[in-house]
Amino acid sequence: MSFKYSEDHAWVKVQDEDLVTIGITDFAQEQLGDLVYIELPKVGHECSRGDNISVIESVKSASDLVAPVSGEIVEVNDRLEDDPELVSEDSMGEGWFIKVKLSKRSELDELMDDESYQAFIED
Repeated sequence: MSFKYSEDHAWVKVQDEDLVTIGITDFAQEQLGDLVYIELPKVGHECSRGDNISVIESVKSASDLVAPVSGEIVEVNDRLEDDPELVSEDSMGEGWFIKVKLSKRSELDELMDDESYQAFIED
């Protein structure tokens, strides 16, 4: 399973043909600082690439999870509502936000791979 990344610091892990898991990168959670609240979207919600789909509040600021791909939200990580620190502890694993059934698989090709993302955050 490979990761893809958006310029908004979201990661996308392809689970199978049209199912992906989405979260925020380590870089993003480090920039935000201690997370205190995460508002997740509803299962069944249709999102389009570029939509603000989740609110992430930290002691420093609030920001949005911007949808890196379009599709239907089929699962949310309810654990984050009670334990937003999961994102800080394991942003690329247990701290995932949502699972999406893709409506436009081609959007994955527009995201960055590991190497491109590392170069992007170093700039």
